[in-house]
Amino acid sequence: MSYDTLTVIWFVLLGVLLIGYAILDGFDLGVGIIHPFVARGDRERRVVMNSIGPLWDGNEVWLVTLGGALFAAFPNAYATVFSGFYSAFMLLLFALIFRAVSIEFRSKVHNRFWRSIWDWCFFGASGLAALLFGVAGGNLIAGMAINEGGDYTGTMLNQLWSPTAGAYPLVVGLMTVALFAMHGGIYLYLKTEDELQERTRRAVWSLFGIFLVLYIFATMYTLQAVPNATRNFEAAPWLWIVPVLKVLAIANIPRALSKRKPLYAFLSSSATIAALATLFAAAIFPNFVVSTTDAANSVNIWNARSSEKTLRIMLIIAVIGIPCVLSYTVAIYWTFRGKVKLDSSSY
Repeated sequence: MSYDTLTVIWFVLLGVLLIGYAILDGFDLGVGIIHPFVARGDRERRVVMNSIGPLWDGNEVWLVTLGGALFAAFPNAYATVFSGFYSAFMLLLFALIFRAVSIEFRSKVHNRFWRSIWDWCFFGASGLAALLFGVAGGNLIAGMAINEGGDYTGTMLNQLWSPTAGAYPLVVGLMTVALFAMHGGIYLYLKTEDELQERTRRAVWSLFGIFLVLYIFATMYTLQAVPNATRNFEAAPWLWIVPVLKVLAIANIPRALSKRKPLYAFLSSSATIAALATLFAAAIFPNFVVSTTDAANSVNIWNARSSEKTLRIMLIIAVIGIPCVLSYTVAIYWTFRGKVKLDSSSY
């Protein structure tokens, strides 16, 4: 296996980790976003939190693995991305930690005011994390001001309002929030019963409409402001099957909801997220960060990769480790399948 082939394989594996994280922690974040609006009363709020209680920390392992794999396989890209998004990543870290604290602390005190504070902290942290993920993706597609040393020379405000693409990163961020909220709502519809389930189902219809509007707007914005995002489709026409499958997956969500089949709706929203993540990877390949100041300063898979020996050893470890991670994930989800039931050990 050649050095270049190993490099592309690791880019693909990073994409697989991104898809896994976006699908699994996506519904965690989505549940947090809709939590204060669909649950009425303390019992229903506990049901909502316990729907992700046994799963959320395991889902975040995919993000940790993604960061570790990026560091080891493409250290220059890791350095540029993490230094460029330093302030945003500190906010993201704060949000992810605060979300965990909200889940753990909420039930420690039997006081309405105390629990209400942590409910809204859970909502705010989940929404902020989803927004930051989307904004980061929008910046990577639109490009960033990178100098010859691989350092970001812009400001955090430029990451929300790009000098070259305007509000594009913010639009992608808002679309991501709507997507995760819809995904989390469908998951909650799958895991709940009675009035809460019916209320969640009605909320998902509204969330689907919001996502659809933002998705169409973001797609048109991409074609207008970032025309280079489709350049790889000209070189590899077979990639067009991904947007076709994405449209079919999106269209199947309302169909599944109308037939009251939450599992099919959840699989469709998962397929939508997988397709969007795949399109994101196709839009930036072979780059990690496109420089808007000078194309020669862009960080790509060729100038950011580790040595051939490192990539080869990592691939051996991945071949052994990924089946273990997948087996653990399947076992956990199988163990906690079915509707949420509260007991003495629940949050």
